[in-house]
Amino acid sequence: MVDKVKKIWMDGGLVEWDEARVHILTHSLHYGVAAFEGVRAYKRADGGTYIFRLREHIDRLFDTCKMALLEPKFTRDEVMVACAELLRVNGMEDGYLRPMVYVGDGAMGIYAPQNESRTSVIAWKWGAYLGEEALKSGIRTKISSFARHHVNISLAKAKMSGQYTNSVLAKREAKFGGYDEAIMLDASGFVSEGTGENLFMVKKGKLLTPDLASSILEGITRDTVMTIAREFGYVVEECRITRDMLWTADEIFLTGTAAEITPVREVDNRTVGAGHRGPITERIQSRFFDIVRGSDEGHPEWLYKV
Repeated sequence: MVDKVKKIWMDGGLVEWDEARVHILTHSLHYGVAAFEGVRAYKRADGGTYIFRLREHIDRLFDTCKMALLEPKFTRDEVMVACAELLRVNGMEDGYLRPMVYVGDGAMGIYAPQNESRTSVIAWKWGAYLGEEALKSGIRTKISSFARHHVNISLAKAKMSGQYTNSVLAKREAKFGGYDEAIMLDASGFVSEGTGENLFMVKKGKLLTPDLASSILEGITRDTVMTIAREFGYVVEECRITRDMLWTADEIFLTGTAAEITPVREVDNRTVGAGHRGPITERIQSRFFDIVRGSDEGHPEWLYKV
């Protein structure tokens, strides 16, 4: 359940939470063409609030708009300023931000080129996406019967609302089966990602993650993890991964803005490693949280002060 805050940013202005409404004929509601992002802000050890990798998130938002032929009315810098302003006006020291560009109401039907482009930013409190205990103990996962989109069927590199239908179905399937999360394969049967997270596995001290051709979203937390891992001296390889490679992995973890860095302790009823968070996962996770919440100053370019 999302707890209300005071204001939402819509089309250049702040409106009351309960007044942030759209028409039932909003085109994106019917046809799913909307670009969105998930961004986190954290209170750090110095007492300040910082939005993590805001520029990269807004760049990806605009990349999605380009792929989907959406034309935002606001610039990248204006949306970034709106994100920070929204946190300040709502008195939020940390929180989750959801910038969105969508097609408004007007004409219906698949092709509605004259409908106005709308932009909004919402902020709310969001703790650990898969639960606080999951960050330590790990989660149970299942390979889904739903595949990730083929690159010639949809826009695998776009963070577009309608594309998440199969993620919703895969998540429901996993939860109904008693698991915490689903792992999705690509159309060729290779490991792709979770329903809203990228995936890493560790084997013999090396980190492996599906390459960009595996129909994955090019995750910003994924890039963060690869950078941190290489700074520790680990080999990181982007490659094809099969499901049976997951079954014999030493460690597995999922990454994402919402999920942060969440260990996986089980895949398809097979225990991963020792059945809890592994040492490499813990080391990378610890550094990540020290950067976003603590006093690690190793990557000031990743922190946008509110």
